[in-house]
Amino acid sequence: MVEATAPRRKLSFLERFSYGGGDLGYSLAYNMAGAFLLFYYTDVVRLPAEAVGTIFLVARLLDAVIDPLFGIWVDKTRTRWGRTRPYFLFTAIPYVAIFIAVFHVPDVSQGLQLAYAFVTFKLLGILMSAGSIPYTALMPMMTLDTKERMKLGGARSVGTSISVILGTAATMPLVAFFGGDDLQQGFTWTTILFGAIALVALAMLFLNCRERFEDNASVSDFRVWPAIVQMVRNRAWLVCFCFCLLYFIRFGAMLGLTIFFAKDVVGKPWLIPVMLPMVSGGLLIAAFIAPPILARTGIKAGCVGAIGVSLALFAAMASVDSATDWQIAGMGVPPLLLPYFLFSITTSITITAIFTMAAESVDYHQSKHGVRYEGLLSSGISVSTKIGMAIGSALAAYVLAFASYDPASVTDEARANIRFAYYGVAATMLAIQAITVLFWPMDNRTKEQTGKGRTDWTDPLKGETE
Repeated sequence: MVEATAPRRKLSFLERFSYGGGDLGYSLAYNMAGAFLLFYYTDVVRLPAEAVGTIFLVARLLDAVIDPLFGIWVDKTRTRWGRTRPYFLFTAIPYVAIFIAVFHVPDVSQGLQLAYAFVTFKLLGILMSAGSIPYTALMPMMTLDTKERMKLGGARSVGTSISVILGTAATMPLVAFFGGDDLQQGFTWTTILFGAIALVALAMLFLNCRERFEDNASVSDFRVWPAIVQMVRNRAWLVCFCFCLLYFIRFGAMLGLTIFFAKDVVGKPWLIPVMLPMVSGGLLIAAFIAPPILARTGIKAGCVGAIGVSLALFAAMASVDSATDWQIAGMGVPPLLLPYFLFSITTSITITAIFTMAAESVDYHQSKHGVRYEGLLSSGISVSTKIGMAIGSALAAYVLAFASYDPASVTDEARANIRFAYYGVAATMLAIQAITVLFWPMDNRTKEQTGKGRTDWTDPLKGETE
């Protein structure tokens, strides 16, 4: 049963701002790791690329077991702070401490360095799960209104975009500022700065975002295996899971390979702090344009349209990535930057859709099974994010290993392999994403609150209730 602890329909700006900042708090560390940890391990610590790829893959695949446990704990949690907020309070400091440790590999034997890298990276993932799963579960508890959820999704996209800006564009300039020629010192002080920003954002999330709608089902009624079976039979959740998985496979592979694509394939290292922030710029613009677009078109049509445009822009980028520079104000500007920036905007529309789909799948679950299980369902989406990033990051590392990548002497064969993987993985994942979202079941349905506290979904065209 869903109980409203406060009847207010509209969320305040402070609530939306603080909720969006929560993604900054949790994503900043992960985005910096996604963009630069492969570079840090291979070029600073000098670990073998194939070993690094295995670390990424195994550590994140373990989240498939760990994340549902956190989801179950959220559903069983009952405290004076609510069900989700205690996790923000008690995981923030450990999360930041481990983030700093990840980018501070000690000068010991290579075997010990690999063990240290695996343990710290795995701990970062565990603590990320301990905070981000309750964070995702919080949205459907804050409001039942789809438009308000889209605004929260937009705010979360803003937080994501800022985290990508800081974690990509600002990282290397800060590393140079703090460390000069000492890259290790630069990475250490950069992580300390980012950690402080994350702590402030998570404190605001805890203080300003409250649970207004909650599942009052008895904790003793929660049975793990039947709950998991119900989850995988939830069509809306399955579509969201697969759609999110495919997004982050593409995102992880592109994020890991962009550094090498810019400096080795295009031959312009200065593009690294330009292309990576364009992802965040796209996220930021999409955060404002996606809610009205999706509200008008529906999630299914909006996502298919955005992906179709993205594929066309990506093809345009591939056709000009080796073209002669444009001369703008006397500067050589590669023609690929315009389609790449537009591509970043259109693909980012689907991120706001994913956030909204995750919340809507909770209501769909309630209409099918009479319970919400926000924690368990959110943990499943977190699993898709982690596995997607694991596969994408590992693919990037394995491409380098397959191409016998040597930072001191990059061959033409290595460049060709990096270019093929950069375009091929992304285009394939986008095409499968478009097919997946066609199965989204809720665009033509309207919410109806029943006297029993359930949220039913009615299809006006078929006159049926699920």
